[in-house]
Amino acid sequence: MTQALISLVGTWGLLAIFVTMTAESAGVPISSEIVVPLGGALASQGKLNLVLVVLVASAANLAGSLIAFYLTRRYGERVVLSRFGRWLGLSRGHLKLAERFFKRFGLWAVFVGRLLPIVRTYISFPAGVSKIGYDYETVAATLGPFAIPIAIGVLIVLALAWWFGRKLGEEEDKLLTATEP
Repeated sequence: MTQALISLVGTWGLLAIFVTMTAESAGVPISSEIVVPLGGALASQGKLNLVLVVLVASAANLAGSLIAFYLTRRYGERVVLSRFGRWLGLSRGHLKLAERFFKRFGLWAVFVGRLLPIVRTYISFPAGVSKIGYDYETVAATLGPFAIPIAIGVLIVLALAWWFGRKLGEEEDKLLTATEP
């Protein structure tokens, strides 16, 4: 499977990234952990544009999530318990576990579920069964993956501000002397 994904993305580029990422987010067992880094590697070689890789992968993730959400919202448990669901490795036990988790945490389950490997692929199924609104699913599915990078960015900015403040404090005497009239 890995070699096939490498060949597919290497040949078809952004289109392959979109199709595979959409399928993965709709529950098909394809590894985004191979597809997205491969897109990044191709971008580093100048074969793809990194910004487009990120945008296409993000759009595909949302599209696949909305497909899974729509199918389960429209057809309910039948999707999960069908031959398709069994092919994805889903069972009634998985559905009951996800429903309990979803009832306990509601919309936060979708948001946080987007941060967790494996869970992010399947969280739209119980969200659809629970019949939350499309707008809530779209917002949670879109913002969830950005939470960790935003948190890391905030921590980096805070660390830099702390470091800069510390250095400024160490040089306070020199600054005061230099700015006196």
